[in-house]
Amino acid sequence: MKIAITSTTQDPDKQVEQRFGRAPYFCIYDTESKNWESLSNEAAENAHGAGVQTAQTLTRKGVKVVLTGSCGPNAFQTLQAAGMDLYTGIEGTVLHALESYQRGSLVKASQPNAKGSH
Repeated sequence: MKIAITSTTQDPDKQVEQRFGRAPYFCIYDTESKNWESLSNEAAENAHGAGVQTAQTLTRKGVKVVLTGSCGPNAFQTLQAAGMDLYTGIEGTVLHALESYQRGSLVKASQPNAKGSH
C-alpha cells in the first residue's frame, strides 16, 4: 500500500507541508517494499484546481492513504471518489507522520478542513 505525505522538501526527515494541493512535494512510502519515493507536485503553482489535479496525480500513482495538514472541499471529494483515506491536521516531520499513522493514532478525515480556492 502506498501512503503519500505532503512535504516541504524531498526528504522524509523534514516538515509536513500543511497545504495539500499546494504542497511542493509528496513523500510516498510503500508499505510492501518499505521504500520511499519523492514526487514533485506539478500542480502546486496552478492558478486554479491544484487540489483536484494533485489528487488525480496521486490516484495514478496508486496511493491509498494521504497525510496532510489541510485539504479543501474539491480535493477532498476527488480523494473520496478515488477511495483514498485522508488524514488531516498532521504536523511535525514526514517520518513522524508515518509513524503516527502506523501506530493507529490518527483520525481519518470525514470532511474538508480548509476552504476551497476560487
